[in-house]
Amino acid sequence: MSLLRRRKQPPSPSPNEDSSNGSDHDERGKGDKGKKPAPQPASSSSPPPPSSKDATRRTKAKWSCVDSCCWLVGCVCSAWWLLLFLYNAMPASFPQYVTEAITGPLPDPPGVKLQKEGLRAKHPVVFVPGIVTGGLELWEGHQCAEGLFRKRLWGGTFGDVYKRPLCWVEHMSLDNETGLDKPGIRVRPVTGLVAADYFVPGYFVWAVLIANLARIGYEEKTMYMAAYDWRLSFQNTEVRDQTLSRIKSNIELLVATNDGNRVVVIPHSMGVLYFLHFMKWVEAPPPMGGGGGPNWCAKHIKAVMNIGGPFLGVPKAVAGLFSSEAKDVAVARAIAPEVLDSDFLGLQTLRHLMRMTRTWDSTMSMIPKGGDTIWGDLDWSPEDGFECKAKNQKTNDSEVSNMDVNGKSEEVHLEPVNYGRIVSFGKDVAEASSSEIEQIEFRDAVKGSNIAHSNTSCRDIWTEYHELGWGGIKAAADYKVYTASSIIDLLHFVAPRMMQRGSVHFSYGIADNLDDPKYSHYKYWSNPLETKLPNAPEMEIFSMYGVGIPTERAYVYKLAPQAECYIPFQIDASAEGGDANSCLKGGVYLANGDETVPVLSAGYMCAKGWRGKTRFNPSGSKTYVREYSHSPPSNLLEGRGTQSGAHVDIMGNFALMEDIIRIAAGATGEELGGDQVYSDIFKWSEKIKLKL
Repeated sequence: MSLLRRRKQPPSPSPNEDSSNGSDHDERGKGDKGKKPAPQPASSSSPPPPSSKDATRRTKAKWSCVDSCCWLVGCVCSAWWLLLFLYNAMPASFPQYVTEAITGPLPDPPGVKLQKEGLRAKHPVVFVPGIVTGGLELWEGHQCAEGLFRKRLWGGTFGDVYKRPLCWVEHMSLDNETGLDKPGIRVRPVTGLVAADYFVPGYFVWAVLIANLARIGYEEKTMYMAAYDWRLSFQNTEVRDQTLSRIKSNIELLVATNDGNRVVVIPHSMGVLYFLHFMKWVEAPPPMGGGGGPNWCAKHIKAVMNIGGPFLGVPKAVAGLFSSEAKDVAVARAIAPEVLDSDFLGLQTLRHLMRMTRTWDSTMSMIPKGGDTIWGDLDWSPEDGFECKAKNQKTNDSEVSNMDVNGKSEEVHLEPVNYGRIVSFGKDVAEASSSEIEQIEFRDAVKGSNIAHSNTSCRDIWTEYHELGWGGIKAAADYKVYTASSIIDLLHFVAPRMMQRGSVHFSYGIADNLDDPKYSHYKYWSNPLETKLPNAPEMEIFSMYGVGIPTERAYVYKLAPQAECYIPFQIDASAEGGDANSCLKGGVYLANGDETVPVLSAGYMCAKGWRGKTRFNPSGSKTYVREYSHSPPSNLLEGRGTQSGAHVDIMGNFALMEDIIRIAAGATGEELGGDQVYSDIFKWSEKIKLKL
């Protein structure tokens, strides 16, 4: 018993123990006053109990990184499912109720408003989607795509991108030599109105316009979505899928089954260029054309209402083809370069993106057209004098007078912007006088060797830059600055195979003589500066686009750090203007536009190139410029806004939809009020010295 008492000693009392414990100790201690307590023998077989700190430390050690990740994923998923449940349980009128409580009663949607005015469906409507907004589905694929038959590879949820990304890239890419399907792969456009009503669930493209047209009586038999494989060159959509023939047949059917009323065609973005190609194709004789004859458009088309049309191309296409970048990508790359550029785990995101997009011939249709005559040179551009601070433009003076906070006049020195320099290697080059820039010719430069040339992973990723070598890379950078004319040569230099395919299908010049037989070739049909509009004097053409949003116009580049398989050029996101009102943001010079297409490209042809009877519009079809000043949503419940001028969000703009519905119901451009302009497109158009 004494041994047991030694091995299991009671804990020593603490000073804060209650009085009852204290009395017990007093009883045991009687008669021992003045004596020191005998030391207890230590037990070799039983260590002292662990302290509370040691127990906590051991508990924390058991909590691993995996536990933290699982806990985080669980919280996110739980929150997501809770929000999804609340959203589905919410009455459909609740968001509108809350919005009206904050901002007051909302205006009726255009379809409801015009239905009350008595408008009814009259002219059949044809939608022509742009690049990337149309759904694509798999009909045949490799082993890695098992189970995806007729599932959307583009549009929808994009779930398969995350499950098998490299397989998805392989199936979304086209053959690098032919520009058509790779062996064993068939990806085809989704058909019907669902092809482009939503890009992904909840992100509308054509859905809102379709719903408003339905309010005045439109239905599927009076509407047609001219879906096509937007990756292909325009002529190849006919070669592979007979898409142009299908559009022709469907338009003829719509006219025949709707009392002979001609169609109203509504193209968006790249669909504008695609339908411009179609109007030439349908009248051209076979086998190159559709054989409809010279009066086909006059008989079948009432109006072409182009939304956000890149008639003269977009500088954004140059950055995409040159380095797989745009403004947002460049900013993300600067913040976290290892995410997009890292070779870790074989991600190499931008290189795989370049490998895929450089096989899409359609992207080359949006390279800027018209050269320096349209876009400007080293010392001049039509938008000279544009002020990024406001929606309106300032004068061409180098200084303007503003009022300071005290009401006193002060001089503000404005930075000159050389928009004609679409690509500049260095901010100093972008701002320097042309006489100070020493350009070293690159076109005949010898392309040097590179160790990456023999690297297997480079061949898998394929960017063509591993064939360019350091000698070619340095030669491209030493030329310093590129305008719209030299950009074409630059792309031929850095991506010869891509541009070899593209030059068969697209052209970027200005025709001297439109009666020259060479312009009957399809490669010129999507360039409004190298082709004539159809002989259709009663057909109206509208250019409808947003303004008031900073839009990419020119770029400051730098050489990227050397690495195997790397993309050697990248936008210099550190290049910034001198103040908050500068047009240079994150290596990108911004001008007026709809966030994607500059005003110059969207508006020039209808403002001047086609205005009246010109050599590009010999029959004198009436043209109208309809601009929509951008106004962002006032609160989150408004979604993407009803007054947006952004490139895709404008499809939900109430004013634009009202204009379209009125024309579809029988109105003319004059009855809409003619031109509606907020930018300086007419002033800029007058600066362009083009023979009309």
